[in-house]
Amino acid sequence: MARRLVSPAAACRGCGFVNAGFLGAFSSFHSARFIGKRTSCSVATEPPPAATEEPEMDTPKEIFLKDYKKPDYLFEQVDLQFQLGEEKTIVTSKILVSPGVQGISAPLVLHGCDLKLLSIKVNGTELKGEEYTIDSRHLTLSTPPPGVFSLEIVTEIYPQLNTSLEGLYKSTGNFCTQCEAEGFRKITYFQDRPDVMAKYTCRIEADKTLYPVLLSNGNLVEQGDLEGGRHYAMWEDPFKKPSYLFALVAGQLGCVEDSFVTCSGRNVTLRIWTPAQDLPKTEHAMYSLKAAMKWDEEVFGLEYDLDLFNIVVVPDFNMGAMENKSLNIFQSRLVLASPETATDGDYAAILGVVGHEYFHNWTGNRVTCRDWFQLTLKEGLTVFRDQEFSSDLGCRPVKRIADVSKLRIYQFPQDAGPMAHPIRPHSYMKVLMLKLWITFIPVSFFVYKVCGIHVMIKTLTFNFVASCFFFIQPLWDSSQVYEKGAEVVRMYKTMFGASGFRKGMDLYFQRHDGQAVTCEDFYAAMCDANNAQLPNFLQWYSQAGTPTVKVSSSYDPSSQTFSLKLSQEVPPTPGQPVKEPMFIPVAVGLVDSTGKDMPLDSVYSDGTLQTLSSDGQPVLTTVLQFKKKEEEFIFKNVPEKPVPSLLRDYSMLWITLLKIFAFSIEESNLTICPFPRWEAGQVLARKLMLSLVADFQQQKTLVLNPKFVDGLRSILRNTSLDKEFIAKAITLPGQGEIMDMMAVADPDAVHAVRNFIKKELALQLKDDLLAAVASNRSSEAYTFNHDSMARRALKNTCLAYLASLNEPDFTELALHEYKSATNMTEQFAALAALSQNPGQVRDNALLDFYNQWQNEYLVVSKWFALQATSDIPGNVVNVEKLLSHPAFDMRNPNKVYSLIGGFCGSPVNFHAKDGSGYKFLGEIVLQLDKINPQVASRMVSAFSRWRRYDETRQALAKAQLEMIVSANGLSENVYEIASKSLAD
Repeated sequence: MARRLVSPAAACRGCGFVNAGFLGAFSSFHSARFIGKRTSCSVATEPPPAATEEPEMDTPKEIFLKDYKKPDYLFEQVDLQFQLGEEKTIVTSKILVSPGVQGISAPLVLHGCDLKLLSIKVNGTELKGEEYTIDSRHLTLSTPPPGVFSLEIVTEIYPQLNTSLEGLYKSTGNFCTQCEAEGFRKITYFQDRPDVMAKYTCRIEADKTLYPVLLSNGNLVEQGDLEGGRHYAMWEDPFKKPSYLFALVAGQLGCVEDSFVTCSGRNVTLRIWTPAQDLPKTEHAMYSLKAAMKWDEEVFGLEYDLDLFNIVVVPDFNMGAMENKSLNIFQSRLVLASPETATDGDYAAILGVVGHEYFHNWTGNRVTCRDWFQLTLKEGLTVFRDQEFSSDLGCRPVKRIADVSKLRIYQFPQDAGPMAHPIRPHSYMKVLMLKLWITFIPVSFFVYKVCGIHVMIKTLTFNFVASCFFFIQPLWDSSQVYEKGAEVVRMYKTMFGASGFRKGMDLYFQRHDGQAVTCEDFYAAMCDANNAQLPNFLQWYSQAGTPTVKVSSSYDPSSQTFSLKLSQEVPPTPGQPVKEPMFIPVAVGLVDSTGKDMPLDSVYSDGTLQTLSSDGQPVLTTVLQFKKKEEEFIFKNVPEKPVPSLLRDYSMLWITLLKIFAFSIEESNLTICPFPRWEAGQVLARKLMLSLVADFQQQKTLVLNPKFVDGLRSILRNTSLDKEFIAKAITLPGQGEIMDMMAVADPDAVHAVRNFIKKELALQLKDDLLAAVASNRSSEAYTFNHDSMARRALKNTCLAYLASLNEPDFTELALHEYKSATNMTEQFAALAALSQNPGQVRDNALLDFYNQWQNEYLVVSKWFALQATSDIPGNVVNVEKLLSHPAFDMRNPNKVYSLIGGFCGSPVNFHAKDGSGYKFLGEIVLQLDKINPQVASRMVSAFSRWRRYDETRQALAKAQLEMIVSANGLSENVYEIASKSLAD
């Protein structure tokens, strides 16, 4: 393997890492400030001085989908030249421009931000001042020449001062770019929109000693040395792409190289670039990349289209990762892993994210979105693809539970709050917060399950499971476009099956390769390929909100018919007070009194009788098209009263699924397959918790239902169950879920009840928990496979239970597990178990952990997050102290997400009755906005649902929002989130 620093853009020569194992299932998931103000998108005439006073605010203009207009001009070819310097960088762009419509005489309007214009030429002739105009956001040529012409623009930029980490910036000694969504306009004047696609070349020139590695998109076609100790590299990308996919990296990086032979026999060189000391930690990422390439060929017939694929690892990056054509850029924590420093959750995240960004090569790059309103077209589809990839390489039920758990934590609150919007929004003030689904779970904190149940329904027994990932909660808006978008894509597969979905994908690429398209184009390809119509399906793209579905059933023995009645309602959301019915596919089967599936003969609905058959074989599952406000489905020739089994194969759209059981699980006595079993258990657990919350608020003595304890005991003792499934089955819903079900959220009551249940279960089940800890220890070397992960998950879960009792024997047990751990998964789980209880033991363990890992910055981020999320009373004081810790850096997004984002995910302290948590965040948001507006906007989203709480908390949160909105020079990013939160 190659583990060395390399010379200018030179290829690594060495064998890559090879992982012979097959992955198992997932465990649960500088300088002075430079132009971050709202009016600072101006043309620089000299390097910007440090700001001495804030500019006045300029309210951003709202942009509407209905106003979309094709570009007046197209860019055929873009040739870029970068002269990278220590104080400034000179960028020369040469663009071949053609009219979008023959004979057009419209002005050519280019986007620009934070640029100093040095010169502009048309067809080789430099323009005079009166021939173009510049404002704070645009460069406009009022009368460009007719026909095809060349445009050359030279700009000066200051990457060293760019703390926003958008466009071209310098971090930890390296140059790096992030251009999605509107970062390219910070590099040069351009039509910075996704429907302007062109072929690019890029020539990079830099100091050879400081920047031996020069990377960009496509193929390396030329390189060489220059005078004065400088050198250059020329890259050419043969495929058309929008500007948001442009990438450049220059710096001191080492390389690990491997290769992949495609299905057509081409050899593709694979390289992962990172600082030399981190090269040993890239093995799992390389395996993940090769597994993704193989899976995409086998499942979708999609072959990689170049001979080189680069991944670059950077520590300072707003996104989790970015799919730039052939040059993916990743935040460090989503590539680097070793058993000593990474948890099972980290390994799982790397697999999924490396797959996600690779899959974008076709769903996002070769076929991209026409405009940013269509973002779900590429992101929802690619999330679906990476979910399927991870499921195929792991345990599908466990993966599905993990995905839906995350969805519930984020999607329901969004749909019920001021930021609710469809997966394709109708308007926005500014394109921001992209690539979020993987970016902002700051560390893999998938630890500590709390409770579960075992219940009897009818004559069948099921192990109902529940899961709560006790990780740092992202507080910004992403799941609408990404995860909810993926569920909409999943509905196509539910309706058409795997083969029909593949036919639709094939037609989609056949029609639109090399184009920028819309959600309707994808819908048309799916329907046309399957010769089908999906009435009101497109409503999912334009209507916000979480449908509420009610289910009832009846059986007529005389006619042997079984009736299933469904009704749906979508609550009002901001800007959409009146809702239309949604298209909802319902995969259903009928179960007889012995627990066996009953053959389905026919079903009658909406005046039509549909005969069910499959090549002469009995049909055990059918998909109902539920598309009206109320519908009845009547099954014929049903010999006995059945139990309906809904949502088979985890197929129904999750936002509906999660609501169904809330209304009907007890009324309809539903039997359900593994994933819905877990959901049914969640519903009953939430019901128990809500009942105890009411008792707590009325100052009644809390008593835990003994049947609940017995159910948990039976699960722990059931040796036939998967261990990771057991770990999820002993988990209570999170505090946020319970608060969302209350008319007025009460963080203190929910926290007290959850702690009570956790400790009561630990007390009554301690023998079973101790036995589970003992039987799941292992001295074998760390492996990332399902059996090993499941064993660790169950052991760590039970250890957290026992440690919560804060008894000397159990504290000593947790200390023993901490000290004897041979991998980060078990050591960090033991540390988290110890950190539940304030005191000297906790403090000593945290200090020991930091001293041990202080030189591993990704591990230190876990350490920050663990303390930030603590429910210890008054934790805001501890978090404020950590802001001054030498390992914390406000300019590093990952550190901010870990510490500040982690604190906002702790309901009991962020929502402290005295308002200390709100005040802390309000002050931090204004500080962050001066450094990195994108990160600041994600933090301010924690305030978005302030009206859910009591009057005292409402007043305190509102005061902070008003303070933020009134601040001079506030960025558009923060203003949009804060103002919408106040306007709800």
